[in-house]
Amino acid sequence: MLSKLDDIKRRYEELADMTADPDIIADAQKLSSCMKEMSELSPIVEKYDEYNFVAESIDNAKEFLSGDDEELKELAKEELSEYSERLDDIKRELTLLLLPKDPNDEKNVIMEIRGGAGGDEANIFAGDLFRMYSRYAETKHWKIDIISANEGESGGYREICFMINGNNVYSRLKFESGVHRVQRIPTTESGGRIHTSTVTVAVMPEVEERDVVLDPKDYRFDVFRASGNGGQCVNTTDSAVRLTHYPTGIVISCQDEKSQLKNKEKALKVLMSRLYDMEQQRVHDEMASERKSQVGRGNRNERIRTYNYPQGRVTDHRIGLTLHKLDSVINGDLDELPNALITPEQAEKLSASGEIA
Repeated sequence: MLSKLDDIKRRYEELADMTADPDIIADAQKLSSCMKEMSELSPIVEKYDEYNFVAESIDNAKEFLSGDDEELKELAKEELSEYSERLDDIKRELTLLLLPKDPNDEKNVIMEIRGGAGGDEANIFAGDLFRMYSRYAETKHWKIDIISANEGESGGYREICFMINGNNVYSRLKFESGVHRVQRIPTTESGGRIHTSTVTVAVMPEVEERDVVLDPKDYRFDVFRASGNGGQCVNTTDSAVRLTHYPTGIVISCQDEKSQLKNKEKALKVLMSRLYDMEQQRVHDEMASERKSQVGRGNRNERIRTYNYPQGRVTDHRIGLTLHKLDSVINGDLDELPNALITPEQAEKLSASGEIA
């Protein structure tokens, strides 16, 4: 591990020199690439510098142990115990930092939320989840761009598709895929009975054209007149599009933009992300048949979380975590959930790779 860390630090120093090179500074693309790589390596280098400081402190403390001054020897014993414990922690932190990252973690995401079992109440809760993710995005300074929305008759959404752009979006939201269950008294319930409804959430990384090969012969666009809110032009031009992909039967409608071209671009982005997600799910299923993952990628048919309003709690069933802070979570205070889900994912990677001493 130390040899690898030495290589990383040398690379970081090379990049630092490059960012001071006038030729690199004059090339915006190269400079951006260098800064991005430095940003990725920075946490590892900082932790390695801490490792070297603590290791050196341990060596110094050991020297005092061989001396004649009893007071210094006692202080050295205390320092040696403290630094040795800290060194073990740093080794583990470095091991985690060196684990292979999910190549999608830094990508933007396309999310789809659909009302499931429960009729109007499911659609209303789909709207609640959309607001939850919107508020969480605000706290992270992410941008939300709605692609398509089909509103429910009593509020909320039958389905809504949107993109979230920002830093490390997929890494924070990838565990949200699956079935979200809500238990509460619906506003439409006159008898005061608690109902159970479900909403399906899909989280897909935004992909580039090079990641998915699309044959124009495999899909077609139909255009139609948009409906609903969207300004004076929305009902007067054929700006809405419907994309049909023949091999999979996937149909995507997009009418959020006034421009037909922009709607086509958005629809293609959704199609590529869905196809990519299908392939990722296939690979995951093959791996899951060989070994059981505690968290994995949320299957769309898997119940992952329950929001119980009478008891004010949220339970994530994959890791058995219950938070008695439903109001905070539904208002966008989500960080505790992805943080808890990342931990077992890291533990699984450590188990698969073997911790490096």
